[in-house]
Amino acid sequence: MKVILVNGSPHQFKCTYTALSEVAKTLNEEGIETEIFWIGTKPIAGCISCGQCAKTGKCVFDDVVNEFVEKAKDADGFVFGSPVHYAAASGALTSFMDRLFYSVARGRNNDLFYMKPAAAVVSARRAGNTTTFDQINKYFTISQMPIVSSRYWNMVYGATAEDVLKDEEGLYTMRVLARNMAFMLKCKEAGVKAGVPRPKPEPPVMTNFIKNKV
Repeated sequence: MKVILVNGSPHQFKCTYTALSEVAKTLNEEGIETEIFWIGTKPIAGCISCGQCAKTGKCVFDDVVNEFVEKAKDADGFVFGSPVHYAAASGALTSFMDRLFYSVARGRNNDLFYMKPAAAVVSARRAGNTTTFDQINKYFTISQMPIVSSRYWNMVYGATAEDVLKDEEGLYTMRVLARNMAFMLKCKEAGVKAGVPRPKPEPPVMTNFIKNKV
C-alpha cells in the first residue's frame, strides 16, 4: 500500500514538509510506502472550465497536475499539505487541487480518488489554520473520499521548520493521523479480500436554482 503526501508550499523543505515528514515516517513504521510530492514553484494556472478534460481524460494544461495524476494511479491514500496564506491554502495548491479534482471528475477517472482515504495537513505561524483545513477537506467530500481524522485538527505551528519540531502536540497529531490512516487502509484491504463490495454507484443528479419555463 502507498500514500502520496502533497507538499503545497513554495518552500520544499520547511514547515509543511516537516509536518508531512512526521506523517510519512509513522506510515512507514506501519508498513505503508510513502512519497512526498512537491508541487514546485512554477506558475500553476487555475481551472478555466474549458471542458477538454471530459474529452481527453486529463487537464488541457500539461504540467504538474497531469504529472501527479499518473503517480496517483498507484496510490491507496492521500495527504494534502499547505501553509496558511491569508487564512487559506496557498494559491498554488488551490489552483493545483481545483484542476486536479475537476479534471478527474470530468474525465470520468473516478477510481483515481473514489473511496481512497485522504487527509489535510496545515501549517501556520499563528492563525488561519481551521479555515484552510476546512477548505482542503471539501475536495475530499465531493469526491467520495473517506476523511481520516486525528486526535485534533491536523495542524502544526511555527515560522520555521525548527519551530515545528518544537510543536510537540502538532507532531503528536501528525503521528496519530498516520496511524489512523494506516488502520483505515488495512481495514479497506481486508474488506476487499473478504469480498465486501464497494458502494453501489448511482448516476449523479445535477440541479441548480434556475427554474426553466415549461
